[in-house]
Parts: sequence; C-alpha cells; structure tokens
Amino acid sequence: MSISRALISVSNKKGLEALARGLHENGVEILSTGGTAKFIAGLDIPVIEISDFTGFPELFEGRVKTLHPKVHGGLLYRRDSDEHVEQAKENDIAPIDLVVVNLYPFEETVGREDVTLEEAIENIDIGGPSMLRSAAKNYQSVTVVTDPEDYGAVLSEMAENEGSTTLKTRERLAIKVFQRTSSYDQAIATFLNDSQETESSFAISLPLYAELRYGENPHQEAALYGNFGDYFKQLKGKALSYTNVIDIAAAGELILEFKRPAVAILKHTNPCGVGCSDEDLREAWEKAFETDKQAPFGGVIVCNRPLTLSLARVISEIFTDVIIAPDFETEARALLQKKKNLRLIVMSDKFRETLKDPVIRSTPGGVLVMDADPVALGLDKMEERVVTERPPTAEEIEAMRFTWRVAKHVKSNAIVFGTHDRTLGIGAGQMSRVDACRIAVWKAEQAGLDLRGSVVASDAMFPFPDGLLAALDAGATAAIQPGGSIRDEDVIAAANEKGAAMVFTEHRHFLH
Repeated sequence: MSISRALISVSNKKGLEALARGLHENGVEILSTGGTAKFIAGLDIPVIEISDFTGFPELFEGRVKTLHPKVHGGLLYRRDSDEHVEQAKENDIAPIDLVVVNLYPFEETVGREDVTLEEAIENIDIGGPSMLRSAAKNYQSVTVVTDPEDYGAVLSEMAENEGSTTLKTRERLAIKVFQRTSSYDQAIATFLNDSQETESSFAISLPLYAELRYGENPHQEAALYGNFGDYFKQLKGKALSYTNVIDIAAAGELILEFKRPAVAILKHTNPCGVGCSDEDLREAWEKAFETDKQAPFGGVIVCNRPLTLSLARVISEIFTDVIIAPDFETEARALLQKKKNLRLIVMSDKFRETLKDPVIRSTPGGVLVMDADPVALGLDKMEERVVTERPPTAEEIEAMRFTWRVAKHVKSNAIVFGTHDRTLGIGAGQMSRVDACRIAVWKAEQAGLDLRGSVVASDAMFPFPDGLLAALDAGATAAIQPGGSIRDEDVIAAANEKGAAMVFTEHRHFLH
C-alpha cells in the first residue's frame, strides 16, 4: 500500500525541505500544523492545515490541534479489517499513511539554568507523543518517523517500492518511536521529580549503541546503550567488549585530573603508572612505564595531548589493548594502525561534561544512584590541613597533589607512592590498608625504584599506625590521607616520631 497522505508536525526543521519535496514529488498529500505548515507553504509545496482537514479549530493557544478522531482514526484504523474500513468511511475518516513528528524541545528547555516551571510545563508535548504512539501501534500500515536521520531512508524505500515502505522498516521506526516517547516522558518526570523534596522514583531509557563482543567473560553476552560514541570514537581495532568500555571510561576520568602533558597506564581500571612532564608525552610515558613495566601488556594507555610519532614508536613495540588520546598525529596513527588488534580511541573534549553525571549501578531488584565524585577534594588550603609538627616542603605539597589525584582512581584500599610528576608504587584493592602499602612497596622494589623522599597517598584513613609506618620505613617522608580514624592521634604521633609531614584532606575517595 503506497503512502498517499502524510501528517508532518516538527519542532526541529532539519531535513524538512528535502523530505517535503520528496513527498510532493511522489504525489503525497501533506497535512501540517502551525509553523511547520508555514515552512512547507514557503517552499511552494501544497499543504493542508490540520484545522481545515479536521474541520475543527486549534484551541487553547495551540494546546489542542491534532487530538481529533479524524487524525487518530486515520492513524489507528486497521486497513486489513473490513469492519474498521467501513467505520472509517461512515465517519468520513481518511487514512493517514505517514506521520513525521519530533517533539517540543523539553530537554533543551529544562537544560537552561533560568528555566521556570511554567516554561517547562508549556514545553510538554501532548499531541506529538499521541500521534507518534497511534502511528507506531499501527505500524503494519502506517510509517512513523521521529528522527530526521530517517527521512532519507523513507524516501529511498518509497522510490524502490512504488511509494511504499517495507514492513521491516516500519517496525524499526515504530520501535524508535516508543524509545523516544519513553525517554521524553522520563525527562519530564525527572524534572518534576527534582522539584520535590524527596525523589520518589528513578527511570532511565537509552537507545542501543552497540552489541559488544562479550561481557566480562566470553560466555556472557553484553550490549552498550546510550551515546558512548559522542565521547569516545573508535578509529580502528576489534569491536569493544564490556571490560574495554569500563576501562576506557576509567582511563578518561583519570587523565582529566592533569593539566600538564600526562600519560597513564591502566589494567582492569586501576592505574599501574602515571607520569607528567613539562616537555612532552614521551617523557611522561617513561615515568609511567617505569612504575610497572609488566602492566601495559594487554592494558590501556591514555594521554591528554595528541599522541605523537615519538610516543607511538615506543608503545607500538608493546602488546596493548587500547590507546586513548584527544587525537593522533597522522604519522603516529599510521604506525599504530599496523597493529592488527589494537583499538585506537579518540576522546572528545565533551567527555569532561559527563563527569558530573550521577553514577548508576545495578543491584538485585533495582539500581543504586549516587552523586558523581568528579574532583579530587581537600587540595585547597593545604597549609591549613597539616596535622604534624613538621609541615611539608613545597616539593612535598606538589607530590601530595599528584599522588592524591592518582589515588582517587585506584580501587580501595588504595596506596600510591610518588613524586610531583610520577608514580613509584601502587597498591590496589586490598582487604587491609597495610597490605596495600606492602604491595606498593614491593611493586616499587620490583621496578627498581627508590622510595626514599617520596610521598604516600591513602584514599581513606589509616586506621592504625602500621600502614603509615610501613610507608615511612620504605622511604616516604610525607603522607596525605583523609583522616577520621578514632586512632588519628596515634597515627599522627607515629608520623611525628619519624619526622614525617602529614596532611588530612578531610575527604576520602573510596572507589569500589
């Protein structure tokens, strides 16, 4: 059945001219509303105002335009039902075969800081979702489009199928409609919910972005939903797995902690080495790599400057799973693309905008939702946070700033030894903090790195002096930690006895 009549009502006019001209050339009668009708008429394309079609005027400042039996009847009646067809004739209801609707820009409206409740409510679309749902329910006969990106596909199918679309396409477009109306309703509910003293519900609906190679293990299927590709664009390499996605996000969050040229190496989301340089990425890489020369194999490398040919030459000799950068120099990209399975990822500047988004995790029967932890806290007014008799030197303060930022991204219990521009030893994810410290010391010894004169960072409090003493005995001269233990005085006394400096950030950065 060819498309003979279309109803178009859009807020977003992108692609509308080409669509309207294409429909007109196919002999399709066009119905429309308000600004959309004026736009189409301005193209010298015949268009029928919806009030002329229904014989009923628009009411209440346009709040009621398309909520009419001639509209919804024309969308909903089944063309394969004799009874439906007869009722349509009896009630002078003409078929509407194509609906093109995108909704009032509610999300954009409420995204403004100065939006009022009245403005938000006026941008809640009623007729649009109603038409979309009616058309989508009857996708066996009606084509429904809510995304301008689909205009071309519809016109192409009409050209190939004597003015019709295929059932498969109509079904695909109907699914997109229900996804869109679901996310639209969710945005409305979320905005109104936020105005309440206590949020009463939480909902999320995202489109499929990609089927992943597998989950945490090859026997587990996995998929990625949302707009991940807006922030991380894959240039080459195998399709991503579940763990790749998690590692990429963790790497991006870590590297954004640093303003100087920086390189980080991660394995299973944990930093294995981080280095900064005032010169270039190659020097930063050497500092990161020296922390743990085994970790890069099969791991993730991330940097906060365009990846240079000099650095590409070095890391191309190592088996690495993923390399992430804001960009790749042409020669560097050409060299790295020779590695068959290596995934090259470009990280967009827009990724920083997501760091304040809520953190969501599944739990039996629901989800956990919490505020993001985007900033390494407690680094302001460091001189006021000193708890020991000896204050830290200027060099130690800079080392504290660096190691604290790294520790924030290490799985708890976390211990990081380092200087102002490099890590020296990292202990992650241990059941006791003293064990994390011992592992960090051991890793430094394995790498042949001297901890004398270093600073140690602990993501949460030292509950006993033993963890701090292990760090000081290994050569650290200063420590940064949240404090808050009932034995803080004992820990401070241990630091004083060793002549060490210590700062309490008063904020912890657990990562689970």
